[in-house]
Amino acid sequence: MTSSNKPAVLQVLPELRSGGVERGTVEIGQALVDDGHRSAVLSAGGPMVAQLDAQGTTHHTLPVHKKSLRTLTLVPAVRALIQEFDVVHVRSRMPAWVTYLAWRKLPAHKRPTLVSTFHGLYSINRYSAVMARSQRIIAISQCVKDYIQTNYGVEENLIRLIHRGVDPQEFPRDYQMSDAWQSAWYAENPARQGRIFLTLPGRITRWKGAEAFLRLISTLARRYNVHGLLVGDIAPGKQKYRHELERLAWQLGIEDRIEITGARSDLKDIYALSAITFNLSTHPEPFGRTMIEALSMGRPVVAWDYGGAAESVGALFPDGVVPPHDEAQLAACCMRILNQQHQPPATNTFLLETMRRETLQVYAEAFTSKGQSPAS
Repeated sequence: MTSSNKPAVLQVLPELRSGGVERGTVEIGQALVDDGHRSAVLSAGGPMVAQLDAQGTTHHTLPVHKKSLRTLTLVPAVRALIQEFDVVHVRSRMPAWVTYLAWRKLPAHKRPTLVSTFHGLYSINRYSAVMARSQRIIAISQCVKDYIQTNYGVEENLIRLIHRGVDPQEFPRDYQMSDAWQSAWYAENPARQGRIFLTLPGRITRWKGAEAFLRLISTLARRYNVHGLLVGDIAPGKQKYRHELERLAWQLGIEDRIEITGARSDLKDIYALSAITFNLSTHPEPFGRTMIEALSMGRPVVAWDYGGAAESVGALFPDGVVPPHDEAQLAACCMRILNQQHQPPATNTFLLETMRRETLQVYAEAFTSKGQSPAS
């Protein structure tokens, strides 16, 4: 533990490959370093470790990502590590269990303060309940906060609502694509020329709403020269689902109007190019960072009216919220936007700097209060 008035912080998550949890971890690591804290991360590793190294955050590698009883054999190693920190911030359930079991057996004076973030609407069971055993709990949206209180009985004074945020300099309003990028984009696939782009970003998994998106493209293609982009990783073992989507596109007669691009490093340009960016997840998402990225750029976003989308899109672009799973209303909403019958998105208020500042405030509060947790 540190002797300074700025707590040493260890963040714990499964891996550092891609995704919102991983990006948030790196962003908070940078905020800690910038503010003079000792910053470290424990995970099974991944490509994003290089970003941590570059910013000055130390990475500790242990296979805490595996959902297996064997992972509990890491408890002694984790116990030795967490004693070096004032605050330990767990961001996922399996690593949280290892950390909690390690923490519980420490003498009280050697225990760091536990902080957890509910990044999702976790299933209601004993396995998930470990996330509610921390001394401070961060909810990434109001819907997540309500879920924690309703299903885990956590006192409101232990929960801090901190929306995810984006950097307006990284996703600037009215950003313009370069001529070079546009030339390369159309050269990559000449069929894109002259099309109106509609984009569904996110990992290619069944719950992201790709099937509804394909049916929407089929409907809109009767009136507009649309081109649907599914932009995101295809996880190992999901190739079968990709083939299902390709078959559905063929059945709908839109195989030439759908692209599954895989992960892209130029998502900002794709947002700028797109007439609409979508979030059509089959169940409520806790937040949905891609929606805020596009809205930060002043681009229209359409999403089902539940979960985090109801908060973010509802606040910044109310013309884009649609009753959940009502595909007729979804098509009608898109037609209004394509016909320019909408108000522009409001200036983004979901800011990275706010998220960073409020998270560091939670660490400082947890460090100074040393309040008793439900776990103790």
